[in-house]
Amino acid sequence: MAMNPLNVLRKVLPTEAAAPLPVHFGFENTYARLPEHFYARLNPTPVAAPRLVKLNVELAVKLGLDPNALASPEGVAILAGNRVAQGSEPLAMAYAGHQFGHFVPQLGDGRANLLGEVMGRDGKRYDIQLKGSGPTPFSRRGDGRAALGPVLREYIVSEAMAAMGVPTTRALAAVMSGEEVMREGFMPGGVLTRVAASHLRVGTFQYFAARGDTDSVRKLADYAIARHYPEAAETAGPYLALLTGVIGRQARLVAQWMMLGFIHGVMNTDNTSISGETIDYGPCAFLEAYHPEKVFSSIDQQSRYAYDNQPRAMLWNLTRLAESLLPLIVEEQGGEEAGLASAKEALAGFQPQFEASRMAGLGRKLGLSMEQEGDAALALDLLERMAANEADFTLTFRRLCDAALDAEADGAVRVLFAVPEAYDVWAAQWRSRLREQPGAAERVAAMRHANPAIVPRNHLVEQALEAAAGQEDFTLFEGLLEAVCHPFEDRPELTKYTTPAQPQEQVRYTFCGT
Repeated sequence: MAMNPLNVLRKVLPTEAAAPLPVHFGFENTYARLPEHFYARLNPTPVAAPRLVKLNVELAVKLGLDPNALASPEGVAILAGNRVAQGSEPLAMAYAGHQFGHFVPQLGDGRANLLGEVMGRDGKRYDIQLKGSGPTPFSRRGDGRAALGPVLREYIVSEAMAAMGVPTTRALAAVMSGEEVMREGFMPGGVLTRVAASHLRVGTFQYFAARGDTDSVRKLADYAIARHYPEAAETAGPYLALLTGVIGRQARLVAQWMMLGFIHGVMNTDNTSISGETIDYGPCAFLEAYHPEKVFSSIDQQSRYAYDNQPRAMLWNLTRLAESLLPLIVEEQGGEEAGLASAKEALAGFQPQFEASRMAGLGRKLGLSMEQEGDAALALDLLERMAANEADFTLTFRRLCDAALDAEADGAVRVLFAVPEAYDVWAAQWRSRLREQPGAAERVAAMRHANPAIVPRNHLVEQALEAAAGQEDFTLFEGLLEAVCHPFEDRPELTKYTTPAQPQEQVRYTFCGT
């Protein structure tokens, strides 16, 4: 039987809640104060019969919004794009981008609409954006809509990433449109309400740089500094500091992806956020059997964004950002030679920052809190053995948490290896290393917060989306979402979320959905 999403919402909201207040966002629209050629002003296109599928109550409260008001007919109308909220100045942002290495000078929000910005309870500024809200001047003959399946995929995976501590855009709501969209067939439509620190991208800078519009690059850079890197404004070279800041955040972000076995799938420059958040969950996927060259994305024909290629791809994207900022850096550094050298030096900092973050992450995953020479070799040896033996990425690291406390638990790890003895050889070295670490109980507790028990396994995501889009049954979606939002908890009743796909369930390709 299909689950009524409003019944789920009522279980979360206080039963004694008063009648919903009028929807009030308190929008502050700083991006709309930038020059008009930075965007196109237009309202979302109304849909036929909006219906709330899911509201993120916790996030709404964090943003200072009233969940009851958002769930009201007025609120759902706003979340669907049928009504413009008070104070909203809807717009579609302009940007360009390299897509799989090929430059497209004009992309932009072809199916998205930035409603405005709100100040959260934490004092930080957040964008509120609709995805699937209708055509814009940047649609390039597209319909501007989104299918329900990709909307729910982004909801599940972005909330899972947030729960695992990864910087990410988040999902505030998912709405069914009451209309069908044509992709590989007719599919139910949906609208996602996405929340982000901002929607500035490397491609936003490329848009103006490609036009030789240095003045607009400067205005955009000043805006990015004020919004995301205010400390850069205090330096002698704020534009170089901006570049350096973005490089550092993205190096740490990709390292976090690698620690979770996450493959973004479409790491184009228009999907590389200036704020350092994960953005755009199209053909993304999580590793099961570990393989460093794994690709799921059906559109990544050349394996450009394979799991192990992600650091290299990110550095390539950041080099495009450096090229866009170079005229400003040259000016502030006092000449072309000095500016170019400074930009190259900043880019050279990516790899060591990535490696440091990755090795620190692997150390946490293995319970090695006191770094010593040889730890990196030990960690990489495990990964090589996992790849050779098709060991499940998430389960291997999670079960090591028990093995770190009790050697009797080794059995649960070694069965994940095609040749169990391959684990035994490594485990002897690891256990010897663990004996040099203090505080076994504290060490294992830290490991459990570095190694999730539950990730959005690809087959479970697909099953949930098929039930939702095919039968309007949201039971699997709700169950999976609840599980991935508590990724570090061991709950025996949730073993289906920790179990790898059976051969007939395995997902070999994921699709963008646009």
